[in-house]
Amino acid sequence: MTLPIHTVLPELIASLDATPNAVLVAPPGAGKTTAVAPALLDRPWCTGRILLLQPRRLAARAAAERMANTAGEQIGGRIGFATRLDSRQSAATRLLVVTQGIFTNMIQADPELAGISAVLFDEVHERSLDGDFGLALALDAQGALRPDLRLVAMSATLEGGRFSALLGAAPVIESEGRAHPIELRHIGRDAGQRIEDQMAAAIRRAVMETEGGILAFLPGVAEIERTAERLANLPGDVRLHRLHGTLDPAEQRRAIAAEPDGARKLVLATSIAETSLTLDGVSVVVDSGLARRPRYDRAAGMTRLVTERVSRAAATQRAGRAGRQRPGIVYRLWEAAATAGLPAYDPPEILEADLSALLLACGLWGVTDPASLAWIDPPPAAAVAEARGRLARFGMIDGDGRPTPHGKAAARLPLPPRLGHMLLAAEAIGLGRVAAEVAVLLSERGVGGSDADLDARLRRWRGERGAKAEQARGLARRWVELATKSPFALSIVEGRAPSVASGRTSFDFAQDERRVGIAIALGFPDRVARRRSATGEDWISAGGRGFRLDGTSPLASAEWLAVAETQGSAAGARILSAAPIDPAAIEALFGDTIETVRKVAFDPATGGVQPTRERRLGAIRLSRGPDTQAEPAAIAAALLEGVRIHGLARLPWSDTATALRERAAYAGTDLSDAVLIARLDEWLPPLLAGRRKLADIAPGALTEALNDLLGWEGKRAIDAAAPSHFTSPAGSTHPIDYAAEGGPAVELRPQALYGLTRHPVIGRDTPLVLRLTSPAGRPIQTTRDLPGFWAGSWAAVAREMRGRYPRHPWPDDPTVADPTLRTKKRAGT
Repeated sequence: MTLPIHTVLPELIASLDATPNAVLVAPPGAGKTTAVAPALLDRPWCTGRILLLQPRRLAARAAAERMANTAGEQIGGRIGFATRLDSRQSAATRLLVVTQGIFTNMIQADPELAGISAVLFDEVHERSLDGDFGLALALDAQGALRPDLRLVAMSATLEGGRFSALLGAAPVIESEGRAHPIELRHIGRDAGQRIEDQMAAAIRRAVMETEGGILAFLPGVAEIERTAERLANLPGDVRLHRLHGTLDPAEQRRAIAAEPDGARKLVLATSIAETSLTLDGVSVVVDSGLARRPRYDRAAGMTRLVTERVSRAAATQRAGRAGRQRPGIVYRLWEAAATAGLPAYDPPEILEADLSALLLACGLWGVTDPASLAWIDPPPAAAVAEARGRLARFGMIDGDGRPTPHGKAAARLPLPPRLGHMLLAAEAIGLGRVAAEVAVLLSERGVGGSDADLDARLRRWRGERGAKAEQARGLARRWVELATKSPFALSIVEGRAPSVASGRTSFDFAQDERRVGIAIALGFPDRVARRRSATGEDWISAGGRGFRLDGTSPLASAEWLAVAETQGSAAGARILSAAPIDPAAIEALFGDTIETVRKVAFDPATGGVQPTRERRLGAIRLSRGPDTQAEPAAIAAALLEGVRIHGLARLPWSDTATALRERAAYAGTDLSDAVLIARLDEWLPPLLAGRRKLADIAPGALTEALNDLLGWEGKRAIDAAAPSHFTSPAGSTHPIDYAAEGGPAVELRPQALYGLTRHPVIGRDTPLVLRLTSPAGRPIQTTRDLPGFWAGSWAAVAREMRGRYPRHPWPDDPTVADPTLRTKKRAGT
């Protein structure tokens, strides 16, 4: 069968005969995946194998099987494939289709790529992290060790120019796509309805309006299942299939292949079907316009799945599925005008991913700074720094960023660093098999079901039969074998030496019933979480993140969980997978990281302190009680901070101290709250020594502290401008109220002022406000003009007072009377 790619193959072959690198741009349906690699096998420079890299296992296996079938050969002969779960190859294999992750492991193990003549990077426009990294390593190896190695970047988009520059100005060869026309039908979407309901309705419409197989794109497995439930009672000639990465290979093959009895195919798929696959018989696409993608939350240290709108490039790829074999129809659940608002491309994974594995792999390559490699988009510096910190906490790199023996051992495992660390640490305490099985559950979607309880999933998986379950068990066995060859000699928990590593504990991890939780805790120590609500819906992790759990989950009754996966915001991420763990196991695992924290908190209600003692695992409080051995300095500091936060009103101010502050304010010396708070550390600490409450500060101590702040000169200036008392002609002393509304005021009886012909003043001739009272202390007059009072209203006041207080002198002319505090009888009159 002639494909569009065949028209440009001679140009590509000639280019590779002359130069080592090339870029091939070929739209979906052109045939680049299955036609290019076989055409290169007989070139003179091709004396070894050709590697064809695919971003997904399903695509790798399907491409290899299609090429072998086209050539009339058995898979595993001249043409084979290798993925993490499966491999079909032999000594005779010349063309090997591998996933991008497999290739990075291959080139790490053999930088010269001995026996490899060419590496073809298919679907480079998807910009996966493994794809970008594999290309960077291949370019580095080509430049230093293998100038004869052929590298071809194959893309379905028009970004060929960028890849050409990356590959040293490599020639760009462009192919036309298959010319089958596609009709786009934009049917819109109601944001108020569930996507499954609208997709089911659109699919039923497509069944009624069109002929041929139907491929429907949904964001995830859950949506596929719910849509399938809504598609009951389809016409008898329509056969429904699911297509996603968690299915058994046999089910995936049935979804891809044509129906043997000519029935109409309906495939509900994730974005796994966007590229590299041709689904026989499909000429209709129903596109939800949504995709679920991993997004790394650097602040939370978690990768979460996010449902978002597809890019225009992805929408084009999806539509292209309809026109691969004949004219097609595409139903889109959005308005035509909305297409322009879609992002042009999916963001490169390297800009949003956890770069821990990348940084460790770079270190093994001999590069401590990933920026020194050739990237089409270099890794962000902030993401590199965050990954470096994590690897250091796990003891995988040293201070210079070079892999430690533990890091090298973890890197030999085909696992992310967290899971590699988990497996090696678990093997050291007799839990290697359990940890390997947990790693499979976290890596292979669908194994053991989708239960959030990893204990339950493991039990279910151990009883499952079927190709995928058995392949997963084989994978776990291989990982355990690799772990046993890599002794774990470092600390188990974040670079420290816990008791389990040194044999100082009798805790038997291998006999603990909750071994799954222990394994998870080794890889995710920051996600060990404790329940903080009676319903089990709210959890707090050692790393300080809050988690949420469905209250109906069996896990909700546990006190402690080791959490492996979450989804959602960092502040309240939903727990996707976890397992219970016992407090005793936590103590044994993390005993050296559990801290005793002493706190002395100020209680504004009592004006005292509450010393407490806590044991904490990160942000989790294990226990709390009173601290009878709190340091006096800590108590004093807490009292000081209490005043700083809650204000000077918490202090036991005496009348004398308050009056001194008022006098200072009148005299122009600032002893305001703001000033005293700013200078709090100067004057208050000596008063707090040995005290547990602010009320215990000794009487008069605050006045002394204020005098110390003022100093001798300052106090003398205040005394001169604002004396504390007024001395009457009768010899009595009376405190001056400087906070009075009308100005400085003094209260006294008029008898003490007899004989006084001038009004009393303070400071620079400021008249005192005289509050004159009766002998019983009742106010009778307030004046700022005493001579005027004597000459004016005194006569009326005196007449009235003589009747009420006849024993006291009330002379007609007080200016010539003698001042006195005595009654007439006591005075001898």
